[in-house]
Amino acid sequence: MNGQPEFLPMTVEEADRLGIDRFDVILISGDAYVDHPSFGTAIIGRVLRDAGYSVGVIAQPDWHSDADFRRLGEPRLFFSVSAGNVDSLVNAFTPNLKRRSSDVYSPGGRLLRPDRATLVYTDRVHALFPKTPVVIGGIEASLRRFAHYDYWSDSVRQSILADAPADLLVFGMGERQVVAIADRLAAGESAGSLTNIPGTACRVDLKTWRSMDQAGYVVLPGYAEVKEDRYAYARAFALHYNEQDPLRGRRVAQPHPKTVVIQNPPAMPLSGDELDRVYELPYARRAHPSYTEPIPALEPVRFSVVSHRGCFGACSFCALTHHQGRIIQSRSIDSIVREVERMAKMPEFTGVVQDVGGPTANMYAIHCGRWETAGTCPDRRCIDCPALDRSHTEQLRLLRRLSEIPGVKRVFIASGIRYDLIGLGDEEYLSRISADHVSGHLKVAPEHVSARVTACMGKPPRAVFDAFRERFEALQQGKRKRQYLVPYLMSGHPGCRMEDMVELAEYVRDTGLYTEQVQDFTPTPMSISTTIYHTGLDPFTLEEVYIPKGREKRIQRALMHYRDPANYALVREGLHAAGREDLIGSAWKCLVPPEDRTRGEPGGGRENPVRDAGDHEHRHRKGGRDVGCRPRGEGGVEHPHRAGTPAPGKGRSGQREPLREVVCRPHRRRSPLVSLCCTAPSAGHGRRYDPGYYLFLWPASCTRTRRMKFWWQKGQRASRFPGVRAPPQIAGGRRSKCVEPAVSGALHPAHRWHCRSRTADRASSVRCAPPAGTAASLLCSVVTRSEYTSRVINVGGGRRRIAGLRGPGRRRCRRSGRGGGAPRSPAPG
Repeated sequence: MNGQPEFLPMTVEEADRLGIDRFDVILISGDAYVDHPSFGTAIIGRVLRDAGYSVGVIAQPDWHSDADFRRLGEPRLFFSVSAGNVDSLVNAFTPNLKRRSSDVYSPGGRLLRPDRATLVYTDRVHALFPKTPVVIGGIEASLRRFAHYDYWSDSVRQSILADAPADLLVFGMGERQVVAIADRLAAGESAGSLTNIPGTACRVDLKTWRSMDQAGYVVLPGYAEVKEDRYAYARAFALHYNEQDPLRGRRVAQPHPKTVVIQNPPAMPLSGDELDRVYELPYARRAHPSYTEPIPALEPVRFSVVSHRGCFGACSFCALTHHQGRIIQSRSIDSIVREVERMAKMPEFTGVVQDVGGPTANMYAIHCGRWETAGTCPDRRCIDCPALDRSHTEQLRLLRRLSEIPGVKRVFIASGIRYDLIGLGDEEYLSRISADHVSGHLKVAPEHVSARVTACMGKPPRAVFDAFRERFEALQQGKRKRQYLVPYLMSGHPGCRMEDMVELAEYVRDTGLYTEQVQDFTPTPMSISTTIYHTGLDPFTLEEVYIPKGREKRIQRALMHYRDPANYALVREGLHAAGREDLIGSAWKCLVPPEDRTRGEPGGGRENPVRDAGDHEHRHRKGGRDVGCRPRGEGGVEHPHRAGTPAPGKGRSGQREPLREVVCRPHRRRSPLVSLCCTAPSAGHGRRYDPGYYLFLWPASCTRTRRMKFWWQKGQRASRFPGVRAPPQIAGGRRSKCVEPAVSGALHPAHRWHCRSRTADRASSVRCAPPAGTAASLLCSVVTRSEYTSRVINVGGGRRRIAGLRGPGRRRCRRSGRGGGAPRSPAPG
């Protein structure tokens, strides 16, 4: 580490200050230069510098001119070209092929890199310095080393080595390879002779290939064949997929029209000591000082720590097997402690370690005895193998050591965990991370719940996730601040039919899971799922697989956000296609309301779901204590005190849809009481006679006298709801309390609710759950005088947004008009 500068030089002036006349290696990257171990340019540059080579960086050069590429001159050994931390096309386009408006790896989020950045940069460098070797690497080059399906052009493209004028391609993490390349070039070898370095791919001309001894090579179907024949493409993928182990992998060759691409076996994983040395290099953990705008990608990881590499999960949609491999490479606890101790001394450090993990956080220190001698097994998945040591003891010890470092307040796991690695004997592990190392949300990735889809994804079945979810929820009992599971879900994956997405939507409805993290499947190069998407075949069995494409993918994505009124039309279309019209309607189990042709689709020009329900008339009771909305059409809301359900023909509300959800508040100058009225799911009582429930909530500052007075004034009106009578007494105490409504014996037992509030000063969050053994549930978010009324009521597991009522302190209309306030997004859970 001697001689490591604070930042690798990006200008000639910086090089002069370091005494560098000519660089040995120049790194060109599509990312801004951030000296942090989560950025590939920083790692490769620091490793080369540690090996004794001078390194310069050209970050995000302007490819329209030569000036940036000539800035640092010609290197003595080679140029290294990378598109950056992510594939440039994934970075530039959404799954729907819409161009993104920002780039988080650029200063200020500006768009500064070209599409197919590796090709563009390499062409420019080779044109300017034709005699200097060019080495390409990074995720973009690594996963395009063979002929591959390109989603963005919807075609099969050649290996990037057949298109780019590069001498070598480095795949995988690259530390061993770049040092070996530099050593051999420094020793006087030519770039054309570097054909046998593990973890690299090279090319030879067709004549040379025909004259070579091809024994020991795995020869793939050629580019022309895989381009035209989907069976050949699937066979080619299966062949090179099985050669990605560093111990048992063989050399793989694929002919192209003008060249033959040869991949050497993967590089051996770094040992624990080597990994410690790489991550203990003196990274500044800041962007280069030449940038005047922040790099958005830095802040979420600035004070994070990489604890290990590799993942043996073998998810079909992930290409990590082709990049980091399946063998877990873990750092020592002492090394990670030293890194965090250095972080704790930085003036910007706030005491929070944002993440300690890798591709999967709880694979740290997991080990198999075969990995060092025989590699991974070719005929089984490690995650299903009983011989795998799944102990989390070392990870718990690591987290405990980090928490004891002076200046460290919290240590979080933000990179997600594999819930199927947490067995029944790991209750201590789950309890510890839930209590101390989860910042409100624990990220897990079930991806789907349909057995057919999870099998195609390589994910565990639904029962495994359900068991984990139940164990996690049990740990939340009695907590003042509960935590939530944030599941990563995926739509549009190969094998997923419309009925599978409906099943997932119903699962989300019934469990109340937070569904913001929904990814539409994107076919990225070198994954199993991409091969299935392109060919319609399982590459290992050659069986046909259903592929959703086009509009169906949009509908599947919309089903995951069925609560958004803008998606109602697509959701209805999907439900009709799946034969599930029973989920269209006004019942609690329905995903979307029926289409109102007279008023247009919600979201199609109108954004407020309450306003779209029909004309409103705001009514003020005498004294100005409550405000309600009386509907003049289907789906509206009615003031709870006037919303009784008399028999047909008796009263003006007898012919309306039943009252389902109402939020009402007191007048801003009156009592700060907050009240909520909603009905439980019907249990055979008919649509018009659903019983209503009246819940009273008081902040702790509300006196008992005022509570009693308000109760007797308002409680009698609650008796207008069939089957509900006023409870005989009111709960007191310092905390806000929720009285349990008494229910007559004629009603279904599932309608008995037990409610409480954990908030000391205001009635702001109430969770109501039915007795054990019942399927119904009720989650109510209510507001106080200081908040706007735009919350979520969850009846029977499904959420509906209540909006359109003005918050306290705002002027209300007197006779007719519409309430203000934009709907808020619901909190998780």
